Amino acid sequence: MAVVVLFSGIVQGYLTPLLPEVGLRLHIGTVGQNNIYLLSQLAFAVMTPLLSRLGDLYGHRRLLRVALAMVAGGSLLIAVRPSAVTLAVGVVLQGALVGFFPLLVGILRARAPERNRTGISLLVGVLLIAIGVGGLVAGALSERHAEAGLWVAVPVAALAVLAGLVLPDSDAPHGGRFHYGAATLLTAGLVALVLVLAQGGTWGWGAPRTVALAVVAVVALSAWVVVERRSAHPLVSVRLLGNPRLALVSGYTFCAAFGTIGFLGANALFLGAARSATGYGMGLGPQAIATLSLAMVSAGFAGAALTPRLARRFGDRAVLASGSGLVVLGFVGMVLFHHTLAQYVPSALVVGLATGLFESITRTLSAEVVARQETALAVGLNELALSLGAAIGAAVIGASFAAHVVHGTTRIAESGYLWGWGACACAALVGTALALRYRGPHAADATYVRQPAQKGELA
Repeated sequence: MAVVVLFSGIVQGYLTPLLPEVGLRLHIGTVGQNNIYLLSQLAFAVMTPLLSRLGDLYGHRRLLRVALAMVAGGSLLIAVRPSAVTLAVGVVLQGALVGFFPLLVGILRARAPERNRTGISLLVGVLLIAIGVGGLVAGALSERHAEAGLWVAVPVAALAVLAGLVLPDSDAPHGGRFHYGAATLLTAGLVALVLVLAQGGTWGWGAPRTVALAVVAVVALSAWVVVERRSAHPLVSVRLLGNPRLALVSGYTFCAAFGTIGFLGANALFLGAARSATGYGMGLGPQAIATLSLAMVSAGFAGAALTPRLARRFGDRAVLASGSGLVVLGFVGMVLFHHTLAQYVPSALVVGLATGLFESITRTLSAEVVARQETALAVGLNELALSLGAAIGAAVIGASFAAHVVHGTTRIAESGYLWGWGACACAALVGTALALRYRGPHAADATYVRQPAQKGELA
């Protein structure tokens, strides 16, 4: 499992610090680079429920192997023939990595339920460290040749595919049917929603296509909810959100991911911007950007490792509130103190620490509030909230960039970053309010967990 998660982290970490240099060589502007990152987040949001549900139907290990093949193929495509088109196609294929965690947790809870919390914390820690190491190695290789770093994920892909071949399967029962209508509605709604947020500032918020896409998003997602509630074989069991703890944790995850993950692409762009040309930024190269990213994820690893101990001592609600509170603190710090690297780094490290806390505690809680056969679906729902939060966060930041382009250039004004950081802080503040409403398991929740799945509603 750790090898699979290692591959996931490498893929998530190696491309971001390379984008400024690779984008320059491939003639992709700043907005275009952020849109590639946005495309990857959109792929995450769309694939999360699809892979989780298919895993419940046909086996967690089988779908894990399919996802591994997709991510490995996308990584190879980007490395062999880098271009704007292959980058776009490659990051979409790499989006299948979002299925790794719910499928692995389904296996973990079935095979070693007594190690659920420590196991999830370990996997989150490996994931975060791998993100930093992947970026650092890619940055080092790209110092001599920008496109050399694109090969970093390929050898790790081979190891992960081998790991997928020897993993045991979970013993959760399989069954039901895949709901193609619900999948189509959900995909259309998510794509329309993210496009509106990403391009609304460029097209104009009152422009016909912006309004049309907004209507499509509302109609498609509303119809999806109706279809899911009536279906005997739902794609994502909306009834799970009737569990108030899972609904609250998922909402919290959305708010926390909005900033901590949604801003990563913008973070690399800010660090790579030359102050002499833009009036802001740190003028760092790929390796220096990757080094700072490694420092952030190392802080995240510490947060993930401490989460089980902190939860035992202070309670789950305190850990949730601390995570989002640190996110607010970090982004407010960026707004106020970003003129030198010494000012910027402490805020970035605070955001990194918060990322480890929230990713570990939310995945743990989402797995524990449902019956074992619903583990992958519940964790998948939380992953959907994480992916959607990250995608919408990246879209909002992209819209902020588009609205603050210096006239006659492709350069983003400093105010674009300030508005983006402010939006991240506001989202995390909402997450803190949700965290303070969290309550531990009650008798009602215990009754819910013990309920057997209804016919046709197997996780």
